This record gives sequence, structure tokens and C-alpha cells, in this order.
Amino acid sequence: MNQPLIQLLVLAAIAVFLILRLKSVLGTRDGFEKPVAREAEPKENRRRSFEVIDGGPDHDIIDHVEDGSSAARALAEMKRVESSFGVADFLQGARGAYEMILMGFERGDLAPIKPFLSADVYEAFAGVVEERAAKGYKVEADFIGIRELAIADATFDGKSGEAEITVRFAAELTSVVRDNAGEVVEGKVGEIKRIKDVWTFARKMGANDPNWELVATGE
Repeated sequence: MNQPLIQLLVLAAIAVFLILRLKSVLGTRDGFEKPVAREAEPKENRRRSFEVIDGGPDHDIIDHVEDGSSAARALAEMKRVESSFGVADFLQGARGAYEMILMGFERGDLAPIKPFLSADVYEAFAGVVEERAAKGYKVEADFIGIRELAIADATFDGKSGEAEITVRFAAELTSVVRDNAGEVVEGKVGEIKRIKDVWTFARKMGANDPNWELVATGE
């Protein structure tokens, strides 16, 4: 038997061995075979996975108020009625509104902030500004920044759609009051004042006007 024939027989034997080996490992398939079904996941596990995906906690809410609280439920209802509403976005707007309204009041310039005040709040602010003017007083104030911003409470009336969110502010500013002669009658020049306010903003959810109104102030 010549050398090429021997090599051919050896290769054929190896090929047969490999085919038999693969069949023993993989098995054979005749026509269409259904895939092997995985063991069904326990119902309890399936329910838990669904809750995490579709019914999990809304961190836009629970990052700012206690989970399960009345405020959390009210905020959730606001988001249900108006899908574009976001708690973090509201707080960002409240931050800007606080500075704008506070400085408008301090400087006695109420016209630009009037659209953001309820009638009662505007009248209260205007009364203080008029009293200062009658005494010849002028306020010089500069806003430094907000040190604390947090939701204190939230309510929602499902029938009227009226929403209210109460926010705690802690801020710093410089403020002095001068008389007609320019003399300081209140405060110290350059002294930083730390103030705390609790403001309540209101709005009808789903309304075309996106602006919130300041409806109450306190400390």
C-alpha cells in the first residue's frame, strides 16, 4: 500500500471519529423541533420584577418628600393630571422665583413680579412698600444666594385641579434702609443677613398658564 493511500485512510478514520463524537454531544435534529422551555419563573418573582419596572418608586417625588406621605400622594396626582410636571423642575423654578420676588419687594419694584403674586400677597407687599415711601425710606439690597430649598408640604384638590406646594427657603442677602438724608436707619452696610421663609405656591394643573402664584408667606 503506497504512502498517499495510507494518509487518505487515516484522514477518513479521523473524520468518522469526529462525526460520531459530535453526534454524541449535540444529538440529532429531524425536522422542526420546539425549543426547550425554561422552567417557569415563580409568580412571586414575576410580580416583584413587574413592580420594579412598572410600579417602582418615583424618585422625582421621594427625593423631595417622604415616600407614602400625603405630600407624596398629592405630587403624584399632580403628575398624573399633568404629565409634563416635574418636582425637580418646579423647585428649580421656585428658586428663581424666590430671588426675583424677594428682591422686587425689598427694592419696592412690584410691577415685574405682580403676575406671580396672588391678589392678597400683592396687597400685603404693596402696603409695606407704600409705608416705606411715606417715611422717605429706601432699601438697598443685594441677593447672595439660597442655602436651603425644600418642600414642606403639598396638597391637591382632584375636583378643582388646584395644587399647592409649600417650600422652605433659607437665604442670605445684604440689606440696609436709608432715609431721605441717606442715613442708614436699619441694617449695616456689607452685613450678611440670613433669612428664612416658608412660601406657598398655587396653580391649577392642566391649565395653559404654566406660572405658579405665590399665595402665602410665612416663617
